[in-house]
Amino acid sequence: MTCQLFAVCFNANQPLTLAGFWSGFLEWELVDDPRDGVTLLPRDDTGFRLRFLPSQDRKAGQNRVHFDLTSTSLEDQQQTVARALELGARHIDVGQRPEEGHVVLADPEGNEFCVIEPGNKFLADCGFVGALACDGSQEVGYFWSRALGWPLVWDQDQETAIRSPHGGPKFTWGGPPVAPKTGGNRLYFDVAPPVHGDRDTEVDRLLSLGATRIDTGGGETRSVMMADPDDNEFSVSAPR
Repeated sequence: MTCQLFAVCFNANQPLTLAGFWSGFLEWELVDDPRDGVTLLPRDDTGFRLRFLPSQDRKAGQNRVHFDLTSTSLEDQQQTVARALELGARHIDVGQRPEEGHVVLADPEGNEFCVIEPGNKFLADCGFVGALACDGSQEVGYFWSRALGWPLVWDQDQETAIRSPHGGPKFTWGGPPVAPKTGGNRLYFDVAPPVHGDRDTEVDRLLSLGATRIDTGGGETRSVMMADPDDNEFSVSAPR
């Protein structure tokens, strides 16, 4: 039995405002979350939802996870960037080189994302949300492949990528060196056992794969907070 990726969660100072940005940008449906947050439901085959949960912590440092969004042409890339800026995004410098074709932006709370240039073969057929690009080790790529039951679609020079058998975005890890953490992750995964599974059994399985159980001192009582081998937090919820 493997768990399912239910959502990618954002810890947000203003969940509704941030959800409104991403809803308008991705054109996903915004719905109230019964657990004091806001949820976006995809209108395509992305395969997971986005959840925005209230947090008092301010963003510190660069996120370990960001979205790579695809383009079909240079004009399409420019239009995507313009739409993001109009909704409240801004250009940022994370050390990208002038010759690189992607555009690096940040959402209204500073979460980084990239609009990739057209012709990127690695993200071909992945949809508009082409990838969740993660700063992480080869070990953590292997962990998430086993945790979700998703095959490795790239494993070279300590860089790894996995993808759901049903398609959708790729999840990538860039390999070492992995930047040190500067507090809790703003973006993290929310996973759940299959409908007829058991959360505690799934927690035990994830522990056997190399995860650790953590105490965040609060948060969602219906979820168990854990960390993967690179110390990235994730939550394990009851079957959905």
